[in-house]
Amino acid sequence: MITIKSFTFNDFAENTYIISDESKECIIIDPGCSNKDENDALKNYIIESSLKPVMLLNTHCHIDHVLGNKFVSETWGLPLTAHKKEASVLASGIAVSEMYRIPYDPSPEISQFIDEGDTITFGTTTFSVIFTPGHSPASVSLYCSEAKVLIAGDVLFAGSIGRTDLPGGNFETLTRVIRSRLFTLPDETIVYPGHGPSTNIGIEKRTNPFF
Repeated sequence: MITIKSFTFNDFAENTYIISDESKECIIIDPGCSNKDENDALKNYIIESSLKPVMLLNTHCHIDHVLGNKFVSETWGLPLTAHKKEASVLASGIAVSEMYRIPYDPSPEISQFIDEGDTITFGTTTFSVIFTPGHSPASVSLYCSEAKVLIAGDVLFAGSIGRTDLPGGNFETLTRVIRSRLFTLPDETIVYPGHGPSTNIGIEKRTNPFF
C-alpha cells in the first residue's frame, strides 16, 4: 500500500509529492521547496516517517518544479531523473529565476533518463511512465495500476489543463495526449496534479471544460 504526502511549496503554489510504501523506501517528485522552512518541512517529514529516499524525479523541468532539486540531491545523494528532452527547459532555470526574481540554487543536470513504457520501482511499488508532452516538451506522468494513482505534473488539473503558452507547449498536443493516454485509464484513477487539489479521471472526462 502506498502513502502519498503532498506539500504546497513556493510562490507558484506547486505540489511536491513524496510517495512511499511499507518498505519505507520513497521517491521525491518535483521538489519545489524554495527556502529553508520548506526544505526543513520536507526533510523533517522524511526523517519523522523513517523513510529512505531512493529517487529524485521531475515530471517536467519548469522552474517551480525544480527549485528544490539541488537540496534533495545533495541531502540524500540522489541523481536527477527526468526525460532527456527536458534538459533544455532545466538549463533555462537560471534565466527564468532572474526574470521572476526568485532565488534559485541551480539544479543538477539530468543523469537518469525515463521515457514512455519505462517503469519506476521502489520497495514493492511500481509506476509506469506515460509520455505526456504539450505543457512542456517532454513531460511525463506516472501511473500505478495497483493503487489506481496518477501523478500528472502540470498536464491535467481539477477542471483545467496545463498552460501551453510557454516554450515547448502546444495545445493540440496536450489535449490529444490527455484524451489518448490519460482518459483511457480507469475512471476511478486518482489524479495528483502539479498544482491544486486532486481529482479523478472520471470526473475530468465528464466535466473538464477543455473536453
